[in-house]
This record gives sequence, C-alpha cells and structure tokens, in this order.
Amino acid sequence: MSRFDFQQHFAALQPLFALGKSIRAGSLEPALRELVDMRVSQINGCAFCLDMHSKDARAAGETEQRLYLLPAWRETALYSPRERAALAWAEALTRLGGHDAVPDALHEEVRAQFSEEELVQLTLLVTLINGWNRLNIAARTEAGGYRPGMFGR
Repeated sequence: MSRFDFQQHFAALQPLFALGKSIRAGSLEPALRELVDMRVSQINGCAFCLDMHSKDARAAGETEQRLYLLPAWRETALYSPRERAALAWAEALTRLGGHDAVPDALHEEVRAQFSEEELVQLTLLVTLINGWNRLNIAARTEAGGYRPGMFGR
C-alpha cells in the first residue's frame, strides 16, 4: 500500500517534471535515456520505475533481450560504445561511494562519446531518475499499473 499519493502534491513535483521535459527536449536518444533510467532503477530497486521504464522502452521498440541483459551489460556486445559509456556513468553517479567515485578515466571514456552539453544532460538524467526512485520507494508507489505514455511524457 502506498504511503502517500503524488497526485495530491502535484505542484511540489513541477520542478522535477520541468527537468524531465528539458532532458527529453535535448539531444540524448530516447532509447539511451530509457536504458539509463532502467539501469539506475535496477540499482536502486525501484519497482514502480522499473515497470514504467521497461514498458516505455518496449513501446519505443527496445528488444526484450537488451532489457533482460541490462544488469550484465558489461558482459555482452549488445550495447553500443555510447550506451556503454552512459551506463558506466549512470552506475558511478548512482553508487557514489567516496571522493573518487567518478574517476577521471571514466570521465574521459564518457567525453569520447558525448559532447559537454550531452554530458550535462546525461548527468541531469541520472540525477532525476535517482530522485524519482527515492520518491517512489519512500511512497511505496504500487508497481504494475503503468501504461506507456500515461503521464504525457
């Protein structure tokens, strides 16, 4: 059972919605954004966000195989170098564990695939999905009822 209902606090969530809209208007590919959202949600254990982003990814044409293998993305050739860099960046920013949690070598790998503007967008995407994960976990938002596009994304 949910602890609180986000719909009752819609105005308070407007900055998050605005950030999401800004990121979607940027140059990051929709498929890449969904993979990042899925991977971060896997790390954080957010059932609602996993339900949502797996359905959105499938609706956008993502394959089942790539979604199933996402937790082991390093061990398969199914992901492009750009996707691999984004996933490594997302994991590092989600698992912050100390002063050098995002090493220079990783930054160099990501910069080889992303412009500075795209890197800012990617970093904001990771920040946003981590925030949504924490909100949904705190609220115990029920998973399973999401329909692709139901939030007008």
